[in-house]
Amino acid sequence: MTARYYGNHFGFQTRAVHTGNDVDLGTGAIKRPITMANSYELPYDPSVLNWSGADKNLYTRNGGSNQQYLQEKIASLEGGEDCIVLASGVGALSGLFFSLLESGDHVIFSDITYIAVYRLLNELLNHKFNIETSIVDTSNVNAVKDAIRSNTKLIHIETPGNPTLKVSDIKAIAEIAHQNNALLSVDNTFASPYNQRPIELGADFSIESLTKFINGHGDAMGGSITGKKEYLEVIRAQAQVNLGATISPFNAWLIMRGAVSFPLRMRQHNENALAAAEFLERHPGIRFVAYPGLPSHPNHEVAKRQMNGGYGGVLSFGLHADHDTHNRFVSYLRVITSAVSLGHDESLIVFLGENDERQYLYPEEFHQGFFRFSVGIEDIEDILEDLRQALEKAGL
Repeated sequence: MTARYYGNHFGFQTRAVHTGNDVDLGTGAIKRPITMANSYELPYDPSVLNWSGADKNLYTRNGGSNQQYLQEKIASLEGGEDCIVLASGVGALSGLFFSLLESGDHVIFSDITYIAVYRLLNELLNHKFNIETSIVDTSNVNAVKDAIRSNTKLIHIETPGNPTLKVSDIKAIAEIAHQNNALLSVDNTFASPYNQRPIELGADFSIESLTKFINGHGDAMGGSITGKKEYLEVIRAQAQVNLGATISPFNAWLIMRGAVSFPLRMRQHNENALAAAEFLERHPGIRFVAYPGLPSHPNHEVAKRQMNGGYGGVLSFGLHADHDTHNRFVSYLRVITSAVSLGHDESLIVFLGENDERQYLYPEEFHQGFFRFSVGIEDIEDILEDLRQALEKAGL
């Protein structure tokens, strides 16, 4: 049964609830079930099929029902023409790069990016496949313009960037890319489509780690690429069917479920993160706070222009303290959990020390060690009290 189409004239929350869902014909259930089959019934004459095709249910590596339902939802939330959902955010990023780039192409990418992007573009694709790459401060539009070459195929930016929260101007960089016959991809994970929709700002691709805010429960992994159908068909054939980075039906179902409450949760993430950033910025024991929602953030005006829903649920900060005191501060936290990842319902914090391999790319204030803090949806009074008591116990 084809899902009822909830076009963009419906509100964001309505589309989060309804797009991709429909009544199940077999049972009459008003929620589509998990279809765990890895194979589907063939037609009378299967010899006419393309065994690598993804246009109909055939074999789950080529795409399955739950994946298709989720793709409908994400494409709607991103404001894109088509979407492919893969096994993880890194699966989506590597799938995009592998499918679109060829030996001899040049890629410009943000100096502040997720570690997997840094390794993929700065090391793996560069060394293994002769793809030229340039690391650029993409918050500086002129630096992006100056880095363009005749063989530049792709500009990849991450905004806000992980972990320093640097912000790049999507619309301005999209114009530079298209003036030079290049494509623009944006890792939108820190912002989420609730706060920022890169495709509406001119980007060719918006990439999400669905593991984070869109799922929101810390219990499933997935990644998405949203963009034009002509490119997505290539990525679907190469990155999914031939490389096999397919999302499991169960994870697709979990993320589909999580996405229903995503806009509600995102509002709370935004509100809590801003309150936490303001609290920390006022505290004398805090060395710096990086959060795009603060007027003190160097890219605040750009963020205010392109992040229409809010400034996200992640911030970074450092203490006026030595290495061990940073760790002791974390040990005193009771509501906030010391763990990697972000975008969960619960608040998560991770201490990033002085030896990160990308340290040379970070602003100076990050060189003494700092925290990445993913602010959850708990009562803000409890989050702030947890920070306050831990700072006090740490002697700050």
